[in-house]
Amino acid sequence: MFEALANAQRRQLLVALLDQDPQQEGLRLPEDIHEGEKALDVLQTELHHLHLPQLEEAGFIEWERDSHKATKGPRFDEIQPLLRFIQDRADELPRSWA
Repeated sequence: MFEALANAQRRQLLVALLDQDPQQEGLRLPEDIHEGEKALDVLQTELHHLHLPQLEEAGFIEWERDSHKATKGPRFDEIQPLLRFIQDRADELPRSWA
């Protein structure tokens, strides 16, 4: 779990999934987590080749490669308490962790 949370883009993606309505189709990637610190095409490449496969392999997300969308995976509930902690204390954590 800590490895999944060690990267800002992975944290942003997982925290964004916290409040996602199960009826929605999923997060559009990278648009729904882009915060401007990296160019959109660079973030897309990093997500596609590194972060999304890692989170999918851990079971925290399900990744639809063709539509570039991510939804909660079968093990999302296991990491959810840590994500809530990050979300609830965003003002107390370093800016890069929020």
